[in-house]
Amino acid sequence: MERGLYAFTVHPFDVSRIRRKWPGLGLLPERAVEAVMRWVPPFPYHAIPPVQTPHGSAQGWLIGIPLTARQWKELPDGLLVDRVVRAARVAARLGARVMGLGAYSALPGGAGVEVARRSPIAITTGNSLTVWAALQGAREGARLMGHDLDRAEVAVVGAGGAIGAACARILAREVRHLTLIGPQVERLERVAEQIRRETGLVPAVSDQVERALPRMDVVIAVSSSGGGIIRPEMLRAGAVVCDVAMPRDVDEQVAAVRDDVLVVDGGLVQVPVRTGLEADGFPPGTAPACLAETMLLALEGRYENFTLGRDLTVEQVDEMARLAQRHGFRLAGIRSFHRAVDPGQVRRIRERAQARRRQEALPV
Repeated sequence: MERGLYAFTVHPFDVSRIRRKWPGLGLLPERAVEAVMRWVPPFPYHAIPPVQTPHGSAQGWLIGIPLTARQWKELPDGLLVDRVVRAARVAARLGARVMGLGAYSALPGGAGVEVARRSPIAITTGNSLTVWAALQGAREGARLMGHDLDRAEVAVVGAGGAIGAACARILAREVRHLTLIGPQVERLERVAEQIRRETGLVPAVSDQVERALPRMDVVIAVSSSGGGIIRPEMLRAGAVVCDVAMPRDVDEQVAAVRDDVLVVDGGLVQVPVRTGLEADGFPPGTAPACLAETMLLALEGRYENFTLGRDLTVEQVDEMARLAQRHGFRLAGIRSFHRAVDPGQVRRIRERAQARRRQEALPV
């Protein structure tokens, strides 16, 4: 059985991670460190051990691009595309035949389209499996907290983006009350019109996350805002938030002060290998869905551009779900802020939520 070869791009979210790898930069101000990193080319960061399933085997590499989240948002798109294409050339020299784009590296060049056009190997953003994992996480979180999606108030934060729009379009077939939230109303209205044509449902649209969230029961958060936009005071007692964003949309303070809401770490898939991402908070044997999608393409020997651009199709999501099932990949268990959540913790969250809602004279 021929072994599939793949690569996946990773980058630091802030300067602290760069300083850990290069301690000599510790005395420089953040902006000076970023200025140095702007000239550091992509490099092989970590070799992922072989993955073996009954239907294939694959081996991969993490390719480091040492630009921070701030730089991915501030630097010119052309420079960023060039940097990702150079990463693909590094991957090709290692033997990889398909490369997934992690975190912010999936955004430049029309969400991977221009990168794929110039790359010597196949490219995927991995967003199809990310959508599947986000929906699975939200459904399971809703079930655990006793929400019926057919009656619940459901929102997608970041619905104007590729992942958010696809989540909203699929959710629209299951819910009656859907709100699309994001900073660009025109984008949201385009997604809302598409949903209306496909399902007949007319979603609400809002660019005010602090006003829309307090009435939501179930939230999928997939924005690329840079993190922390969902704060403790915005959440309804008993709410479920499936946070797929990297950096996470839910502020860390929610874990400290809101013991009556369930925040689910979304987009995490159980895979049959240690990826080397454990230092970034990923439990052993798990991977972000975008990396898992790249593994699946390699396991299948499908060296083709797969998920690119901002218009994901339901067929792509369904195909990735099928491949995940075929190779035994599954949604990682319910985790919140990097910690496993057991049934007893969920029961206590529900009890506190019900008590608070009774206190505030809200429906329990």
